Amino acid sequence: MGQKLEHTPLHAEHEVLGARLVPYAGYEMPVQYSGIIDEHRATRSSVGIFDVSHMAEFRVFGLGAFDFLQGLLTNDLHRIDDLSAAQYTLMCDESGGIIDDLIVYHSGDLEYLIIANAANHETDFEWMKSHCPTDVELADESERTALIAVQGPNALEVIRDLAGPEFEVPDRFHIGAAGLDGVPALIARTGYTGEDGVEILCHADNAIAIWRLLLSFECVTPCGLGARDTLRLEMGYHLYGNDMDRSVDPVTAGLGWTIGKDKTGFVGAEAIVRIREVGPSRKLVGLTVEDGIPRHGCSVLHDGTEVGKVASGTFSPTLEIGIATAYVPVDVATEGTEFEIAIRKKLARAIVTRPPFVKKTSL
Repeated sequence: MGQKLEHTPLHAEHEVLGARLVPYAGYEMPVQYSGIIDEHRATRSSVGIFDVSHMAEFRVFGLGAFDFLQGLLTNDLHRIDDLSAAQYTLMCDESGGIIDDLIVYHSGDLEYLIIANAANHETDFEWMKSHCPTDVELADESERTALIAVQGPNALEVIRDLAGPEFEVPDRFHIGAAGLDGVPALIARTGYTGEDGVEILCHADNAIAIWRLLLSFECVTPCGLGARDTLRLEMGYHLYGNDMDRSVDPVTAGLGWTIGKDKTGFVGAEAIVRIREVGPSRKLVGLTVEDGIPRHGCSVLHDGTEVGKVASGTFSPTLEIGIATAYVPVDVATEGTEFEIAIRKKLARAIVTRPPFVKKTSL
């Protein structure tokens, strides 16, 4: 008998809306409502909302909170010394393998809020606990927290309408408190779609009220995991488990920019220095595909020889072509290099293209 799937606080709402529900990271989640392409285009043109309450939320606080996270994460936490600031970062093991990619918010004095991937929830928390000093408190607040992404060129207009004239939308990669028609929430100016917008953190008991408030706007479309994936891949955003995992280091994954300049002393730092000195043997590249839809695991060939596998692949509703990422040898990873991707029983031409694949969005 299979493992029982968890439900987010919005599960009943998805059922009422007729969502197609699928297993994902231990949860039963909506993959689509009206259709992936419709939902994708609604987000690019207006507003899409996504239940991402399956994500993990950890709170770190105490006198040693800064030093603890500075020694555990790749990015330089000094960059978010200002209260309410946030950054994208990685957590690596001693060999430089990526345990997870995270968003860290400086949420209060001596306090940080971390958003982690659902699939890595337990792994991340146990890793952090194993490194946590006695002057730091680490709390898993995932069960009592809901997270709703509001994304698209009209997203901020919706939030301003709900929050009232006194509310100032936070700057990009900042977080602030708001009352959405009186319902308390934290508003983070972050997202995973390449569009402007926010991610709303609220108590799980308030998730339904906020979800319904958002759907009261005619311009708002509920969206599932399918559209979230096509939107993020059009921007070249990494997906843990596809584009990176513990077998890959930040340099090879093209995420060297998440390592603080001249920063040392974090877990995995020495291994990453060695990789940089020698140079990686392979590199994650973007691919545009003229005749076919690439999928994860498809073989990537160069001059008739397999040189890699598709990491992430899909149909781009914006460009109306196939797009993908793949790890290939560095000597053939230059922009414009031609490959072939084995899609079912045919070979489709693919060209190395630097992400983002979609260049113009509301950001």
